[in-house]
Amino acid sequence: MTLRVVFLDRASIIANVRRPRAATDYLEYPRSDAGEVVERLRGASVAITNKVPLRAEVLRELPELRLIAVAATGYDVIDTAWCRAHGVAVANIRDYAVHTVPEHAFALILALRRNLIAYRADVERGVWNRSEQFCFFDHPILDLHGAQLGIIGEGVLGRAMAAIGTAFGMQPVFLDHPQRVGEDLEYQPLPRLLAGSDVVTLHCPLLPGTRNLIGEAQLRAMKRTAILINTARGGLVDEAALARALQEGWIGGAGFDVLTVEPPRAGNPLLELRLPNLIITPHIAWASQGAMQFLADQLIDNIDAWAAGTPQNLVA
Repeated sequence: MTLRVVFLDRASIIANVRRPRAATDYLEYPRSDAGEVVERLRGASVAITNKVPLRAEVLRELPELRLIAVAATGYDVIDTAWCRAHGVAVANIRDYAVHTVPEHAFALILALRRNLIAYRADVERGVWNRSEQFCFFDHPILDLHGAQLGIIGEGVLGRAMAAIGTAFGMQPVFLDHPQRVGEDLEYQPLPRLLAGSDVVTLHCPLLPGTRNLIGEAQLRAMKRTAILINTARGGLVDEAALARALQEGWIGGAGFDVLTVEPPRAGNPLLELRLPNLIITPHIAWASQGAMQFLADQLIDNIDAWAAGTPQNLVA
């Protein structure tokens, strides 16, 4: 059996990626532009992609394709409906970022609640040197202990956030939803969660029903001291509304690792702001060395399992 496997954006993973056992032909491209995808996947049985989109207009040109192995948990770059209708399996990565994403989210939370960016900037500008006493209090410092942590998304990442928040003495509250996981957890509808939380953190997928989940009305409903954390998907938040919220003081701050368009070559309203209560990182919450190697190993395990007739981690 000939099994041609093509990795469209190998440079998106800095880890050792072993060759699939069943592959008779294995090709890697550092990156692939939209106009290169069909030619590079022609004759391939398996496509590996992290962020290269595979939509219906591309997939219909690839009759030999049988598996799309997504090198990520999110698979919104894949037309899964088309794949289901045409017998193309889609497998994603599970539970690889259970430590790295929550740690990154809490790095953002701690920096914002304690105003580290503002204080560091003041030190660099010599404010401390000119202080009349041993320290200065120009920016408010808020504890995590006793604060409400509003978590939107009760997957493995949301539950990990709750565990870390509990260790800090926070009170985790999950957005209520039909498929509750925990029996001893507190659930609240979105308006109540937003109004009562000191930190709101997003850990849900980007779906038609969650796009712009947090917009102007939701931002205005939050506490003026609350911070919004997004390490999930940029499209969950109306970025223009968030820019206004930060400029006009509707909320206390925001820490984002994701934007609606990545990379933001045409700009983004958030990137135009120079505010100490806004921290943006370039989609790296998932990218610890340990997490990337775990991802790379599971990626090839998914292909090997599918080739052996025992597919795993299928989403289509």
